[in-house]
Amino acid sequence: MKEKLTSSMSLEEVRKLRSETRWDEVRATGDHQGDSEIEVDWRRVEVVLPEKKVMISVRLDADVLDFLRSQGPGYQSRMNAILRSYMKSHEKA
Repeated sequence: MKEKLTSSMSLEEVRKLRSETRWDEVRATGDHQGDSEIEVDWRRVEVVLPEKKVMISVRLDADVLDFLRSQGPGYQSRMNAILRSYMKSHEKA
């Protein structure tokens, strides 16, 4: 049986995780803590290339576009993630 290596999270869940991160401690520890390094079995690693994106033209309400852009760089990727989440929720039904 193949192990699940990915999971889906809502934007709210990601923001909550980000807010719980103690960045001062992360910056102080450097690249790794002590002598323990992560062992990776490269024979089991699967390289997954992203699918090619399709360029389209879409009409959005100005307030929706303003909101997505106000969240910072990557608003088009966020739109794609939102639409993918919607798609997946309807595939399960």
